[in-house]
Amino acid sequence: MEQQQNNQQSNQQQVQVKISDEVLKGSYANMAQVAHTPEEFVLDFMNIMGGAGIVTARVIMSPQHMKRVVAAMQENIKRYEEQFGEIKGGTDQQPHIGFRTE
Repeated sequence: MEQQQNNQQSNQQQVQVKISDEVLKGSYANMAQVAHTPEEFVLDFMNIMGGAGIVTARVIMSPQHMKRVVAAMQENIKRYEEQFGEIKGGTDQQPHIGFRTE
């Protein structure tokens, strides 16, 4: 078993990733839309304010990669809630956009 793990580790390549300053600063999104075709998923992240909005980022990925991303997100939500407590809200609630004075 230890030999197999050593072989797997030696087969892994280290990847150097560069990020531009523009991408590094990030983009705010308060809404997301997901669409798909048989070949890909398209995730549009939007910033909606009042009656207008703008797509701040679009990510296109294969179905296989999308499934891995969803699994990673679920794992990170689990870790977050273990550390900070349950995240209130869910898919059954309508998103609140903008400010309320009530």
